[in-house]
Amino acid sequence: MKTGIHLVSYDVPGGAPAIAPVLAETAALAEDGGIATLSLMDHYLQIGGMGLGEIDAPMLEGYTTLGYLAAHTSTVRLQLLVTGTTYRHPGLLAKIVSTLDVLSGGRAALGLGAAWYEREHHALGVPFPPLAERFERLEETLQIVRRMWSDDSSRYEGRHYRLAETVNSPQPLRTPRPPVMIGGGGEKKTLRLVAKYADAWNLPVRPGDGVETFRTKLAVLHDHCKREDRDPATISTSVMYVGGPPSDSASTGTFLREMEAYAAMGVQEVHLMPFGPDPRPVVSRLGEQIVPLLAPL
Repeated sequence: MKTGIHLVSYDVPGGAPAIAPVLAETAALAEDGGIATLSLMDHYLQIGGMGLGEIDAPMLEGYTTLGYLAAHTSTVRLQLLVTGTTYRHPGLLAKIVSTLDVLSGGRAALGLGAAWYEREHHALGVPFPPLAERFERLEETLQIVRRMWSDDSSRYEGRHYRLAETVNSPQPLRTPRPPVMIGGGGEKKTLRLVAKYADAWNLPVRPGDGVETFRTKLAVLHDHCKREDRDPATISTSVMYVGGPPSDSASTGTFLREMEAYAAMGVQEVHLMPFGPDPRPVVSRLGEQIVPLLAPL
């Protein structure tokens, strides 16, 4: 099982001038520790709760930050987990991820979701349509991105988006394209879109009850795959461990038992969130203590 690091806070010691060097050092520690994926939240405002501060806490624009991290890394995969479909026009989003992939040497992935944080949309004047429409837009975004990352540059006509030419040059370096991950566990819509369009699926899980939740959602995904005539083995699966990284021998033992159960169901990667003001000691410890234990699973 691979280990991913999901950064959720930029409220680092030293304030705004320290954010860039702390991120660069964190990325270096992640690579040195064998971390497979470095991901960020995609939000305009901090979400609050989980010890992350209030909405006026520092929050960087996601893809700009990934571009910075691309210049300070050489092996980790880079992505947002996940981009809300309302945040960027899908043609522009495909272009942004293509750029990241080219400049990182083929290390970009695209995470997508239907978006949920209404307050940040209203705060910055970004339209926040009803949930049903957001899912319609998500599906069209998936179609447009796949079109943009292909040899087909023809017109796209959808209900919500119309592109006269889906030209995208240069194309991503990753072949056949950067992997598309859909995040979430909605059984009627989200998992149907995973089965139809995605290369990867990520589900947030909590300690204790997460294994059974994942098992239930996985069965639903397999049902959608049957309807879409899709081999579920072609979809890589990962979990976002919401409880935070293990911090002592007792929590490490519990964590590993849970990861063994996930691995038995085919989960290939777990994403861990370093909480607190400084991610560096957490990332260093994960590389030294947790990555070697997860690798054999």
